[in-house]
Amino acid sequence: MSLQQQEQGRGHEWIDQRSLALDKAIAAKLRARPELLQCATETLQNWIRQRQPTVPQVMLEWQEILTTWSFDKITALLTSSEPEPTRLRQSSPFCGILTQQERMKIFQEYESFRT
Repeated sequence: MSLQQQEQGRGHEWIDQRSLALDKAIAAKLRARPELLQCATETLQNWIRQRQPTVPQVMLEWQEILTTWSFDKITALLTSSEPEPTRLRQSSPFCGILTQQERMKIFQEYESFRT
């Protein structure tokens, strides 16, 4: 069964909680290696270039966050379960920060959770 098929049987809350767990792991990794923040910035810049001339608003929001917010405020955003960070998490430019092994560990932890 594919990941997409498995997720169809789970609610949005379950997916949001798993995404939050991924972002918490990303925040921890960024705190250990702050230079990785540049990877998210580069990913976002590539996405924006690919989407010209009609860049989605969420990408512009991420651009403002990554260029104007403090490091601590960014990591706090990543670890927040509030509605706004949850919405932003759906288009996160931090997708390349965790290794496949790190991501799979979190996915496996969430396999036993059901809504």
